[in-house]
Amino acid sequence: MSSASGGAVDDRAGVVVMAHGTPERLEDVESFYTEIRRGRPPSPTQLADLEGRYRAIGGTSPLNATTRSQSDVIAAVLQQRRPGRFVVRHGARFAAPRIEQAVDELADAGVNRLIGVVLAPHSSYASVREYERRLHQAATAAQTRTGRSLPVTMVDHWYDTPGFAELVGERVRAALDSLAAEHRGEALVVFTAHSVPARLITTGDTYAAQLAESARAVAGTSGLRTWTVAWQSAGRTDDEWLGPDVRQVIVEQAHSGTTAVLVCPVGFVADHLEVLYDLDIEARAVAEKEGISFARTASFNDDPAFCAVVAQAVLAADSR
Repeated sequence: MSSASGGAVDDRAGVVVMAHGTPERLEDVESFYTEIRRGRPPSPTQLADLEGRYRAIGGTSPLNATTRSQSDVIAAVLQQRRPGRFVVRHGARFAAPRIEQAVDELADAGVNRLIGVVLAPHSSYASVREYERRLHQAATAAQTRTGRSLPVTMVDHWYDTPGFAELVGERVRAALDSLAAEHRGEALVVFTAHSVPARLITTGDTYAAQLAESARAVAGTSGLRTWTVAWQSAGRTDDEWLGPDVRQVIVEQAHSGTTAVLVCPVGFVADHLEVLYDLDIEARAVAEKEGISFARTASFNDDPAFCAVVAQAVLAADSR
């Protein structure tokens, strides 16, 4: 069968691997920031602050390149497990290629359905739901253009996919081992994720409950005795954001006699600004000021075992 655009239609499923995206150059930060703010340009002070953060991590974030690599590895795992079944593209909310471009390419390739997965293990109205909205809009536009149905299945969350908690637990144990021997037994493990406006939770968003469940699962696989949950990278708005902030937790723990903290950003799966600056620079500086040791778990990036977990979530969605 041929599509309206000339491509062959078959039983392959298109997979859209989605991520936030980041500016490629410092010169792009202002337009990037304006888009995130829904068209409202940042003030000179806000812009200078964000540009300073990017400069502090080397001028740019590795996120876009990492997303490409993660998508490639996920595609390879899917090809190994279901040869010929999937066509994989990646798309970002705020960087090229966009979600819409990925959908158009998949529609032109002749896939008969779309499966969306976000490179974030937990789901919030402020995150995964926005990706889902963009995916559905792009699919509708592609259907209008090609005259073919393109149903969408969304992976809402995948933190509970078998193997994920164990992989995080391995990184927790490795990071604990990096601490001085006298601190390992007393270190507090702090599981973090990106904060969201608190009002979302009161409207039924289960994001906070998902993070708590995820932290419990990792703590269980790691045999942790002392751990807690905190939030990070809250937006600079007048909203009340979920807390406590990880920096506040570090200060409180230092004052209570804790000698070391290990931060596990379980809500993030790649090195980017929220990890490389908010934790490695900002949170670490707080710990150093308070006189306690600081460590962070290594990000997954394009680790094949991690990408296999995401691929498994896609396979589960494909069976629905």
